[in-house]
Amino acid sequence: MRKQYSLSSFSFFILFLHCTNTFAQSPAAAPAQAPAAVVAQPPAATPTQAAAPHGITNVTKILEKAGHFTIFIRLLRSTQEENHLFSALNDSSSGLTIFAPTDSAFSELKSGTLNTLSDGDKSELVKFHVVPTFLSTSQFQTVSNPLGTWAGTGSRLPLNVTSYPNSVNITTGLTNTSLSGTVYTDSQLAIYKIEKVLLPKDIFASNAPAPAPVQAPVREKPTKAVPAANVESPVAPVDISSSVTFMQNSVIGSVVIVAAAMFAL
Repeated sequence: MRKQYSLSSFSFFILFLHCTNTFAQSPAAAPAQAPAAVVAQPPAATPTQAAAPHGITNVTKILEKAGHFTIFIRLLRSTQEENHLFSALNDSSSGLTIFAPTDSAFSELKSGTLNTLSDGDKSELVKFHVVPTFLSTSQFQTVSNPLGTWAGTGSRLPLNVTSYPNSVNITTGLTNTSLSGTVYTDSQLAIYKIEKVLLPKDIFASNAPAPAPVQAPVREKPTKAVPAANVESPVAPVDISSSVTFMQNSVIGSVVIVAAAMFAL
């Protein structure tokens, strides 16, 4: 009986060791699968969300869809300002305002005007139509003049805006026009249609002051060239009638004297 009991105790001890090894091994296998399932997905989702805002505000596509801005679009592309606009809209928090001249606005320019401009002047002309901040129509009432543009500021680049109840007037010193409509607007970009090209003085009035000083001195020359002393050419008519009369009288007197002497003989 004691032998039977010791056999049972020994069997129970073996079973206990077996169970202990089994439970000791099972937790080691579980952690091996958990990390693989958790880390898989997050990196893939981030780029997809970041790419969504980019490419939405493409100025040339907006203008193409609106129509009648062919020449302005061509200038944006040839001067590379299209890329500048795209970068600014996606990197700047202040937004942009663009005054977009229609094709009919460019047709009012003197024939060949754009062809005579250098690449730098064309770029400046485009930049003169871009204000580096977003302006809604109501904000034109409180904006300070002159407006700064991408082309710069100063007396050679004035851009003044005057708001009225039903219109907004724009002047540059060479151009006077009004907003004729809204092409596009959101919280970051405003594009307004104008019927005249905004001409900056820096480009189109650079030669204007030259003729004025040339004419002023020419008018003063006649005052120097009038010598008063030489105006005696119209010789004052000398009254010789008395001399002639005297001579006539002398001749007649001589004849009388001669005649009297002859009679006396």
